[in-house]
Amino acid sequence: MMTHPKIRPVEALPVEIDGEPLVYLRDPLGYATQGLLLPLPAFFIASLLDGQHSIPDVQAAFARRFGELVLSDTLSDLLTQLDRHYYLEGERFATLERETRQRFAASPTRALAHAGTCYSGDDDRLRAELDGFFTHPSGPGLPESRGGSGLRAIIAPHIDLRVGGPCYAWAYREIAERSDAELFVLLGTSHAPGSHPFIVTRKDFETPLGTVRTDGAFIDQLQHEYGDELFRDEILHRNEHSLEFQALFLQHILGAHRPFCIVPILVGSFQHLVAARRQPLDDPAIGGFVAALRRVLAQERRRVCLVAGVDFAHVGRKFGDAEGLDPAFLSWVDAEDRALLSPLEQADAAGFFDAVAKDGDRRRICGLSPMYTLLATLGEGRGRLLRYDRSDEPQTQSAVSFASLAYD
Repeated sequence: MMTHPKIRPVEALPVEIDGEPLVYLRDPLGYATQGLLLPLPAFFIASLLDGQHSIPDVQAAFARRFGELVLSDTLSDLLTQLDRHYYLEGERFATLERETRQRFAASPTRALAHAGTCYSGDDDRLRAELDGFFTHPSGPGLPESRGGSGLRAIIAPHIDLRVGGPCYAWAYREIAERSDAELFVLLGTSHAPGSHPFIVTRKDFETPLGTVRTDGAFIDQLQHEYGDELFRDEILHRNEHSLEFQALFLQHILGAHRPFCIVPILVGSFQHLVAARRQPLDDPAIGGFVAALRRVLAQERRRVCLVAGVDFAHVGRKFGDAEGLDPAFLSWVDAEDRALLSPLEQADAAGFFDAVAKDGDRRRICGLSPMYTLLATLGEGRGRLLRYDRSDEPQTQSAVSFASLAYD
């Protein structure tokens, strides 16, 4: 048994099954492909696995918390389970991580990560599924025309397609009807932490409907303008869904009609700037990137559309709030979200950031960094709200909100 076991950075979500409170562990990087359900005492032990607590330290803390001893065999069984599923740092995980990184680096494409779970992996079934989002009672209807000009950017969700599909459709109908762009710069939330705020890949994106080509020449120019830091955490693209879903929708609405390519950019957290109430453009890494992106776009002769794959509020017990789906609390969330839409529609990056930071990002706006980057890159423009929606989870007493907007 390890003397000072250390758990990897994972997501821990409270759930309740048959009246029993549990904690669901999952790996945002996708190395651990199976989630784990832990009873609260086991989760308490897992929370102490920071590489600093020894096994006797863990046993002593458990005795203080629960008034009883945890046997060495019980602790060993839990550690074995965590290690077997790659939740612990150590030789077993290091081997998996090294082999996974080598395979990702060697592949010319970014492979499907969420087909068969968040959407169908069968192309015919998927086309019907995606068309169904447009024709859904809360959807916009199928596109009535193709092409057009004037659309500079969209904001679309990145929530599970099975939850937010019709809201996506509102944004992508705009592209189908009002955009003749040949290049789409995709800005998506990076749900896993990296060492740099912007993460780029040159890999083409696989979809069940065909491969979406990534524009290597544009990325080369962006790298020239900004630096090699953009590829430091490229592995984070491997399992991230925020851009996979955008590539999928683009291929569905455009793939059979005209060629296009993408520039996939993940954007990391700006929470340190929220805490400091400091505008992101004042940060050299962020301001420098926006300036570099704007310079490359200014040299681009093709028509370009920016796309942000984002969600809005993440609230409720699943995300650490004491409140569940209390009507008064949800009414407050909706009102605050609606207020946030005002600077978004005005393409006011500074006002948008201030509206999030005023309460320390109380609602956990998941798309803060990509939306800010999009607005700062646009500079000027006018947005139109197309659809706002919220998904409630009674079983976890939690909710996520999301929206689609278009910019002329």
